[in-house]
Amino acid sequence: MRKRELKNIEWSIGIIAIILCIIGLVALFSATKEAEYDEFNKQIIWFIISLIIGIITMFMDYEFMVKISPIFYGIFILLLIAVLFTAPVNGATSWFDIGFFSLQPGEFAKIFVILFLAYVITKIQARDNRNINKPLPLLMILAVLAVPTLLIIKQPDYGTAAAFIVSMLFILITAGIDKKYMIGTVILVIVSVPLIYNLVLPDHAKKRIDIFLHPESEPRGAGYNIIQSKLAIRSRRLNRNGDIKGKSDSIRIFISQNNRFYICCYW
Repeated sequence: MRKRELKNIEWSIGIIAIILCIIGLVALFSATKEAEYDEFNKQIIWFIISLIIGIITMFMDYEFMVKISPIFYGIFILLLIAVLFTAPVNGATSWFDIGFFSLQPGEFAKIFVILFLAYVITKIQARDNRNINKPLPLLMILAVLAVPTLLIIKQPDYGTAAAFIVSMLFILITAGIDKKYMIGTVILVIVSVPLIYNLVLPDHAKKRIDIFLHPESEPRGAGYNIIQSKLAIRSRRLNRNGDIKGKSDSIRIFISQNNRFYICCYW
């Protein structure tokens, strides 16, 4: 990797992500003591694996990744079809159970669907940037996204499907799509959201939305964690009771007069 490429890397994003992971591991270490730190050990393994993969990705040529994205797009479409025939986990067929770990292809598909979308749009705009506003190329772009999105909705995994749609909208805006399509999309969303909520979403998905908007409706049930989180942030302190060498561990957030956040972990 050339020095110029190293200089252009957003190191702050990686550092913040690592700090957040470490804070989560500290809290998980305390919370899983009675379970012999089973979940904590798993997260440590995945944290190390993710760090290695992240470093390898940094040294990869992104143009090469875009070029091979059609291959991986096809692979993950096949995986998204195959996962529909697995045993449901919590009502969703989203996971491959591979012995010592589980694999959710929808999460990995996010990366390669976005890369493939960028690849398709680049090919469409190779001669003229305005080609993206023609009906046939635009339908082609929508079809590229529609296939994995519909397969993920079938699982069902509405959160991942929504992430796909939002990503595509931002990609199209960046690519310079005409404002008339943007206005039409906004109108379509305003009209379709109530219909999707009332006619399409299952009861458990509606409940998640309702609890998110009105956690006080079930203060001792599904809304308990949200209410407690709000109380913790309001009091400017995040605290989880647990024992580490006989002492309770805490994570505090201090807010200074200039609204900067300072996080302090102590035992």
